[in-house]
Amino acid sequence: MMQEQMITRPDGTRIHARITGPQDGPAVVFSNSLGTTLHLWDAILPFLPEGLRILRYDMRGHGRSDAPEGPYSMGQLISDAEAVCDAFDIKDAMFVGLSVGGMIAQGLAVKRPDLIRALVLSNTAAKIGNPKLWQDRISFITANGLAAASDEIMRRWFGRDFYGTPDMTPWKAMVEATSVAGYTGVCAAIAGTDFYTPTSGLRIPALGIAGTEDGATPPDLVRETTDLIPGSKFALIRRAGHLPCVEQPAEFAQHLCDFFSATGHLRA
Repeated sequence: MMQEQMITRPDGTRIHARITGPQDGPAVVFSNSLGTTLHLWDAILPFLPEGLRILRYDMRGHGRSDAPEGPYSMGQLISDAEAVCDAFDIKDAMFVGLSVGGMIAQGLAVKRPDLIRALVLSNTAAKIGNPKLWQDRISFITANGLAAASDEIMRRWFGRDFYGTPDMTPWKAMVEATSVAGYTGVCAAIAGTDFYTPTSGLRIPALGIAGTEDGATPPDLVRETTDLIPGSKFALIRRAGHLPCVEQPAEFAQHLCDFFSATGHLRA
């Protein structure tokens, strides 16, 4: 059964969320990347086991969520994710975050350990880029729009097997359809984030996933962040870039399933 809901935040922003699966199923929460919607995860869903309670949402400024004027803070993005989980009474979830979604995952795990029992940190880091890089991107997109930046974004996102193919077209369109206020607002949140210290204090199961051709968060950066958490695991997906769940959905899903099993998240 699928349920959709708009969760209204204290500042009036509405966050769009979608949940599927049985009420008592093991919870898995997915948080997507800058410039994408909850549909980022569509391709992997058929490869996941039945019986999971799967929660996806559009972060503020993206998809069907509202796009207030920015800048946004990482604290806001984390609180939005928290509110979405609370709205559906999610506890002890496996939280899967990609790129900025992985930053949200780290922050939420520190803030609300009751919500998250294990983390999947895909193509992300405790700190991504530097303030000047993000300010330059904000300035360019504010002046020229996302269509002017979308090809460069695609080159960072996708490996050489996927870039330029017809399969890339809907992803380019998704970026270009993103609100400029929403995109640049989240850029500002990333620019101000450094989670090295809080993430190094986490003591929960964690899996890092990287793509060999990722131009945004290279494998060494992902591994460095994952290694902050004692006992963590790391998986490298070859011939994939920043969105391996799009380019290699079966392999990505298999890593999730293996991690579900290793952490006891799937019920016998």
